[in-house]
Amino acid sequence: MNEEDRYYMKKAIEEAKKAETIMEVPIGAVIVQDGEIIAKGHNLRETEQRSIAHAELLAIDEACRKVGTWRLENATLYVTLEPCPMCAGAIVLSRVKRVVFGAYDPKGGCAGTLMNLLEEEKFNHQAEVVGGVLEEECGQLLTNFFRKIRLEKKKRKVIQDPLK
Repeated sequence: MNEEDRYYMKKAIEEAKKAETIMEVPIGAVIVQDGEIIAKGHNLRETEQRSIAHAELLAIDEACRKVGTWRLENATLYVTLEPCPMCAGAIVLSRVKRVVFGAYDPKGGCAGTLMNLLEEEKFNHQAEVVGGVLEEECGQLLTNFFRKIRLEKKKRKVIQDPLK
């Protein structure tokens, strides 16, 4: 992990915090090319009620529009949580050169945890993967968010059924 990776992961964390403020799972992504952030994204699944509104996909879509091609061969994607299978597929198909993620995802991570689709040699493209950059900070965002959700549910349950 280098200072550049830490810097851009902090930018992805800023995106994740935007998601959190609108009660979305706090996951953020930025795409960097030639030392410049060319795209940003944060989860909008609940807001837009679209299963594909993941931070990575939104950022990839924006980056492709900005550079005018679907090939992001010189880009690095920074994301606060290890990509899921859908996002890993989009990363491979858009030819992202490098993926740097924060927290590992034991339930859906496809950049090394459950499998590694990004470095799978059977595909015609592989991305370099660096995991665990600012892992604790990225993981804590998720932990705090889900803890808050559970507490809210518990409060609502007590209000609905005060005898419990």
